[in-house]
This record gives sequence, structure tokens and C-alpha cells, in this order.
Amino acid sequence: MKLTEQQFQDYLLQIRALAEGPFDEMQKEIEVTNTFPPEFYETAIKNDLYRFALPEQYGGFGLSEKQILMVQEEFSRGPGGMRMHLHHAADLDWRILDDFGSDELKAQYMDKFQDKTIYVNFALTERTGGTGADLHTIAQKDPEDPDYYIINGEKTLISHTDCSDFTYLIVKTDPTSDKDESLSAFFVDVHTPGFEIIPMSHMMGCRGAGHADLKFTNMRVHKKFMLGKEGQGLEVAMHSLAVSRAHIAVSNLGMAQRMLEMTIKRAHDRVTFGKPLCKRQKIQQDIADMGTKINALRLMIWDFAKDYDAGVNIDMKAAMCKLFSIDTVREVSDAMLEIFGGIGYFEDNNGVRRPDGSDYGPVERLYRDCRAMWLEEGPRTVQRLTAFRGLDKCGGRISYLD
Repeated sequence: MKLTEQQFQDYLLQIRALAEGPFDEMQKEIEVTNTFPPEFYETAIKNDLYRFALPEQYGGFGLSEKQILMVQEEFSRGPGGMRMHLHHAADLDWRILDDFGSDELKAQYMDKFQDKTIYVNFALTERTGGTGADLHTIAQKDPEDPDYYIINGEKTLISHTDCSDFTYLIVKTDPTSDKDESLSAFFVDVHTPGFEIIPMSHMMGCRGAGHADLKFTNMRVHKKFMLGKEGQGLEVAMHSLAVSRAHIAVSNLGMAQRMLEMTIKRAHDRVTFGKPLCKRQKIQQDIADMGTKINALRLMIWDFAKDYDAGVNIDMKAAMCKLFSIDTVREVSDAMLEIFGGIGYFEDNNGVRRPDGSDYGPVERLYRDCRAMWLEEGPRTVQRLTAFRGLDKCGGRISYLD
């Protein structure tokens, strides 16, 4: 279902209103329960948040990557846990199966993403290993039936486990090797015997995202559920995460943009020593720095999207987007809290409202939520390594499409 330009612009406004209205209101309960209510999923389905990013052949809007990221910027203005869930739905949830699934699997499942008939989490990280050839979750062929693999091991810090039907599982299929080719990827039903979900405690922010440890004990998975070929698991993971890192960046952009708008309102309203904060040069400089970083980040993300749609390698630029976005949202959130002062450190700003009675927005929650981005899908150190490899390969000459 293709949207006209006007329909697309209207949809952006619709999602912003949803994020800052009903979603913000739902989050008050979620902060305590750490669980999304059925109303959240129903509202997301009604507003096409599981289908907007899908290609048309799977029931989606057929948007460009830039348009997908623009929608994500809008819902990222809302609660962090919901952002995490919807960001995943717009990206890793369906892209991995579309990129690496067999024709049989795609025919069976791809049209089921549009209304959350299925939702798929992504399981790579382990407590006892890293995210590469040192993984300890092992898949070995069943000696009694070579069409099956027997999987044993564990994963940790896995999101969306409380609402998922399947898992994209990265495992080691050659336990004797320390090479990248020793990894493989599977599409695993969470109801498979031997699959155990162990909920984790509440996070600092992004409440409701359903984090858990996963444990696999003699879990049998048919070979038809392998993604790509045996030994292609690292490629599946790295290719998918490269795109997702730009989606993390636009999540930071959405939060930072809302923080900037809230901060400007507070700077106009708060009067000290006879004049509003916005009349003081130090505050003006801080807000100017916030806006400059946000503007630069948005242009970096749009440049990434242009390369992605053109089929150009995006690893370096995706890493740069995420790296710069972490620095941006950190500095913007720190400046926001300083300008809001003590009331910004309280839930609901301790009841302080604007002169017209309206709310500023969730300063304290946004400050907590954005800090998950330091770690989500790789910290700044990892992004720098990826960016360096790209820069080294091109000799520092970064190319841009017209």
C-alpha cells in the first residue's frame, strides 16, 4: 500500500501524537509492572506500526529506508521500552528472515509480520562468551537423524522474549574451530522442547522490553530452519546489526529532538533574577550546541539511508551514525537536565507545569531511557572499530551519493 507524500506526512504526525499521548500515558503503569499491556499491542497494530516498514509484497507500505527512519524518529519520542520494541519490529524482526530465510520459510511466515501474528527476537550475546567465534552455544547434528541439530547453551540480555514467537539464534556449529565460519544461524520456535526463558530484573530505563536469559537443553531443530548456509551465522548477525545500528541512531535522534523542544520551553518559562533563562548567553550557547548536534546527526542518518537504498556498503556509516548519536543524546540529555534543574530529576517533574497548564514532558524518564543506547547492539568502542575498518579501506575518502 503506497502512501502519497501527503499521506506520509500525515502518518508522521499521527505517530508523534501517539508516542507523546497514549503511549506516554500507558508507560506510567509499565514503569511499575515492566510489562506491556494488551492495549499497547492493539494500538500499535491499529496504527500500522508492525507493517509500515515491510515491503509491499508482505503487506507493508513499501517505504524507502529514509522514510522508515523518519517514522522511527517520531515513535522514538515516546517511551524507551516501546521504542525498543517498535524499532525491532521495523528492522531485525523481519529483515533477517527476508534476507537469509529459505523460500519455503519466507512463503510461510513473511506475511505474518504485518499484524504481529509472529514476532521474532534476536539472540547473540552470551554471559560466558562474546558475540563472535567465542560463542559457547553449540549446535551439533543429531547422530540418530542428521536432518536435525541438537542445541545446548545459553544467551543473555535478549529483548522482547515475553512477546516473541520465534528467535533468530546464532550458534556454533563447529565447536573445534575458532574461525568466523564456525557460526550458523537458526529460526527457532520458542515453544520447541528444551527452550527455556528466564526473565531478568528491571532495567534502569526502557521498561517493558521483556529482557531475559535463554537456555537451550538438548533442543532439536530441523535443518530447514537454518538461515543461509552452515558457517554463515556471523554474516547473518553482522549484516543485520549494521542496518540496526542506524536505527539505534535514529532512536537517539528522536529522543534528542524531543529533549531539545522541551528544554527550549523550560528556558522560556523559568525566570531567575528577573529574566528568563533563555535570555542568558550560557543557556543560549547550550541550546545552540544541542540543536547543532541534532541537525548533524539527522543529516548523517539520511546520508546512510541514501546509501542503503542504493545498495552501497553501509557498515562504516551505520557505525558512525550510532557512535555520533550516543555522544549527541548524552550531551543533549545532560544539558536538558541542567537547564530544567532539580525538578527534572523528579518523576513527572514534581508536578511543575507550563504557565498554560500543559506538561513539559518526561524529563527524568527520557534521561534514563536514553542511557540504554550506550550498550544496545554494541558500545561506542565497537562502533569505532567498525568505522576505522571502513576508513582504512577507503583511505579516509568518504563517498557521498548525489
